[in-house]
Amino acid sequence: MTERDHAVMYTMNGDHDRPARLTDFTDFTLPEAQPADVATGLVSLSYIWAAIARSARLVCVLALLGVVAGLGVLVAKPPAYKAQTSVLITYGIDENPSEAVFDNQAIAESHSVAKLAMAKLGEHESVGTFAASYSVTIVTDRVLQITASATSSSEAVRRASAIASSFLQFRAAQEELAQQTVTQSMEQQLPRDSQQVASLSAQIKKVEREPKTSAQQARLESLQTQQAQATLSLSVLEETVAQSQTDSQSLPSVKGSVVLDPAAAVPYSKKKWMLIYVVYGLVGGLAVGLGIVVVRAVTSDRLRRRDDIARALGAPVQLSVGATPRGRKALANRAGIVAAADPDLGQIVAHLRAAASAKDGHLALAVVPVDGPEVAARSLAALAVCLAQEGRKVVLADLVRGAPAATLLGSGGPEVGVVRTHQTSLVVAVPRPGEIAPCAPAADGPVTARRSTFSDEIAGAYLSADVLLTLATLDPAHGGEHLATWANSAVAVVIAGRSSWARLQATSEMIRLAGVSLVSAVLVGADKSDESLGLPPGPGAPFGVGRLS
Repeated sequence: MTERDHAVMYTMNGDHDRPARLTDFTDFTLPEAQPADVATGLVSLSYIWAAIARSARLVCVLALLGVVAGLGVLVAKPPAYKAQTSVLITYGIDENPSEAVFDNQAIAESHSVAKLAMAKLGEHESVGTFAASYSVTIVTDRVLQITASATSSSEAVRRASAIASSFLQFRAAQEELAQQTVTQSMEQQLPRDSQQVASLSAQIKKVEREPKTSAQQARLESLQTQQAQATLSLSVLEETVAQSQTDSQSLPSVKGSVVLDPAAAVPYSKKKWMLIYVVYGLVGGLAVGLGIVVVRAVTSDRLRRRDDIARALGAPVQLSVGATPRGRKALANRAGIVAAADPDLGQIVAHLRAAASAKDGHLALAVVPVDGPEVAARSLAALAVCLAQEGRKVVLADLVRGAPAATLLGSGGPEVGVVRTHQTSLVVAVPRPGEIAPCAPAADGPVTARRSTFSDEIAGAYLSADVLLTLATLDPAHGGEHLATWANSAVAVVIAGRSSWARLQATSEMIRLAGVSLVSAVLVGADKSDESLGLPPGPGAPFGVGRLS
């Protein structure tokens, strides 16, 4: 079995729940054209859960802020104290309790009753605000419950008592006014009825003095009948007026309506309200956090699935790992073995080693970080140390701004020099800040004119090297033609959720236009819920079919 075969076998990392995915797709065909408007994978429940898991820290922070906001509201505007009282209502004979109770509820909540209560309490706030501070609930057809709120328990009791008494006072006044109106109406009718009786009596006397004839007798009998009816009506009206005058002095519906339960404070627990506000704040914060995460996941154009990234790059995602740790301890500590604290980095190093190909007598490889160079720099630096510890003459050219790989190896700055690290030495080459897209010393063809001082400085080390490793980012503003002078094959390092389709496709096209083979991609931070293969589309099918080695 060859070294490449060893490198592409399935291995296990420290997370026993997730097997490391290291595959070799050698039988795929790159499509001639990639569709520019291909949508990413369908949004599923597992995709949403994965997005929430990735943003757990944000959700927790917003939930905590919600709790703090809830406590802040509790301190700034604490819940009011409450008191309750109830009134018993007695209805008149002509009233329907099941209908009249709604009228009494509306009366109790009216501004008229509120004004009376405010006058009793000596309050000077607006009538609307005071009316909104209490509520009236129907318990039965005859019982109304009044609940008043205030800034203290005693004030709430005072308000509830004043509202109940004001309601009964207002209702009694309305009942008395209605009774007086009826009585006055009947008293006004008495003179008219008395006048009618007197008129009929005068007519009867006049007819009695006339000669007796059949017509006179018939008219007399008619007048006498009318007089009897008018006299009876007058007598009934006089009795009704007398009874009404008596009732107005003592209305049963007024005397029978009383306060049933005196006003009493409702139990108030500060701990209960604190718990309620904390729960509301927590739920609100979680809802906001989850909403932000879900909306961002659904609307984001950043790719995470292996298949989506493979289709955008036109190259298979042969390796996908979780997040890798940072720092110098992630580098190799002896030949072929990466620090045990980072098994994922060890898989990347093995994959990069297997992807290297021959160029001008060197074992060469270009690593192109698409998003951030940190993971790619650590992986390439670790590979350089591993190869140097095996006795290889390694040159690592760090063409990325800030030289992250050279910094990890201890290089002092823009220079070409030998670096001693991990009981071995290798050459690290870093161009000056002004040298954009430098070419290798052996560059020829159209890119020869772009050779720089950096190319001349690295020439000696380049000629004596066995291995040439290059870390380079590509910018559409400068193109990627120089990449072909450093290596024939390249591996793209993609961080899940960091790049859009357009960025990945642009990087892929720049690599291919330079004449370099994009052999594979490494996906860092892959979701455990991603079950796609990471194959680019092949001819005649939506996705190509790969072969596992």
